[in-house]
Amino acid sequence: MTTLTSPSPRSAAMPPRSRWKGQWMLAVALLHTLYAAVVFPTQLQEIVRRGVFNSVQKDPAVGAVVWFVLFGVLFALLGWAILLAERNTAMAPVPMRGLGAGLLALTLLGIVLMPASGFWLALPPALALCWPPRR
Repeated sequence: MTTLTSPSPRSAAMPPRSRWKGQWMLAVALLHTLYAAVVFPTQLQEIVRRGVFNSVQKDPAVGAVVWFVLFGVLFALLGWAILLAERNTAMAPVPMRGLGAGLLALTLLGIVLMPASGFWLALPPALALCWPPRR
């Protein structure tokens, strides 16, 4: 009698050299958030001074900093999810390609809108997610 067994988690795992994208994104997110703390301390202090709740109001400078910080947090969450997916042996490459295509589209739009920005740092993992290594 033959029994069907699934491959061991180790046998289907991505090679270690292919598991850098999530860590890269977490590092970029950390740099992004630290940059905000160094370059925009006045705006961040103004948010606290205003009591945080409804502190942006119609102030475009404070609003831009809020979006800057929130994008860093969102990028960290995405990096964390990718890191977990890279470690998960059952993760199919197809969802990763879709995620990579979305990240690539967002990255290219950011580069077109703001060429002198950190959007270039998202290009390596976005491209790598679009074309994952063969198992």
